[in-house]
Amino acid sequence: MNEIFFLVEDAPEGGYIAKALGESIFTEADSLEELHVNVRDAVRCHFDEDKVPKMIRLHFVHEEVLAV
Repeated sequence: MNEIFFLVEDAPEGGYIAKALGESIFTEADSLEELHVNVRDAVRCHFDEDKVPKMIRLHFVHEEVLAV
């Protein structure tokens, strides 16, 4: 596997929640800098050393609610 994708959403209590697509990896953080560190750490912990993806892609989803 060359890359792994994460879906990143705003956490209800603030910060971010990141879930990997196709893998059982989940992490959260209070800031973007912390999210980057936590995602890298979670990926390294999940895969064997020789199987760690070379690229991590973060896809940010922001929900907006509009009144009618």
